[in-house]
Amino acid sequence: MGERSEHYGVLSAEEIGALIATGVISGANPSRLQPASLDLTFSSRAWRVRASFLPSRKRTVAERLDEGLAMREIDLSAGAVFERGCVYLVELNERVALPGNLIGAANPKSSTGRIDVFVRLVTDHGEAFDEIRAGYNGPLYAEVSPRSFSILARAGSSLNQMRLKRGACRLSDDELAALNETSPLVSVANNRCDADIDGGLGLSVSLTKGDGDIIGWCARAHTALIDVDKPGVLDRDDYFEAIGPQRSGFIILDPDEFYILASKEALVIPPDTAAEMTPISPGLGEFRVHYAGFFDPGFGWSEGKDGANGSRAVLEVRSHDAPFVLEDGQLVARLVYEKMASRPAALYGADLKSNYQGQGLKLSKHFR
Repeated sequence: MGERSEHYGVLSAEEIGALIATGVISGANPSRLQPASLDLTFSSRAWRVRASFLPSRKRTVAERLDEGLAMREIDLSAGAVFERGCVYLVELNERVALPGNLIGAANPKSSTGRIDVFVRLVTDHGEAFDEIRAGYNGPLYAEVSPRSFSILARAGSSLNQMRLKRGACRLSDDELAALNETSPLVSVANNRCDADIDGGLGLSVSLTKGDGDIIGWCARAHTALIDVDKPGVLDRDDYFEAIGPQRSGFIILDPDEFYILASKEALVIPPDTAAEMTPISPGLGEFRVHYAGFFDPGFGWSEGKDGANGSRAVLEVRSHDAPFVLEDGQLVARLVYEKMASRPAALYGADLKSNYQGQGLKLSKHFR
């Protein structure tokens, strides 16, 4: 993986925990640490806002709210409904005072993306979502926009996660190819397959063979609420319509409908790496894949199995303005691998309760 300092990379749970202990991250609960990230939690304060916004370099979030973007303030102490199609801003419990050699990045949690809730991190003076600049000292906010289902959330709910990075940590294609030789990163039906490496590891969609007779799910309209803090209580058929294997080899995505599909490949994230799913170029298709997309060290990995098993990636898919044909085996996303600054003591799936280890086509943890 080159000659970069071993201290460069994505920070492990232990390193993030040390930052909590020293006050670089305040308001955080160490029990919310994941192998390479920290679950961020809602405070009791939120706002229904007129539209999604960024503060811009010159203004704080509070200043933008006071300019007329806030429609009403919401107390989350006893819980509140976030209605589909609306935009909300939630003040988070966590606050950071980053040194100049650390940057932050955020993603929705896997369970958040799978219920089609669009969540992005916002900072004071921020010019981009889901980014925390080096040296930032201030509060953190989550922009929340449910798309398919209205949700019930409360103070303490967690819909997104924060990672911290030191220095250049993305693996080049050459480094990724070398890693794949020593620790195979993809397989199909438990057999090693060729890795499509070009700006990251390519992923394709599976439409002809799924889990039993199902290759995907499409969100239903006009459903009941989803309580984000209650796992395993919902009947999936009340919220999603099953999609069977496609004899034609393709599916037509309806505009602005939400689909849960799965990758053809099973993935492995070795313990010294983390990964993030990125959309392919818009020129390759008028659709979006994933809201979440961060993979912790150890996802799909088993000691001594050389990546023969792995876990498939669940794809959160939405077509844009026109119906779009998606074919079995079509390239839909790329996985960017990053070097860990240090190996976490607890890996995803092996040492932690992990909802999606060894997954096939799986809905969020809220469903039975």
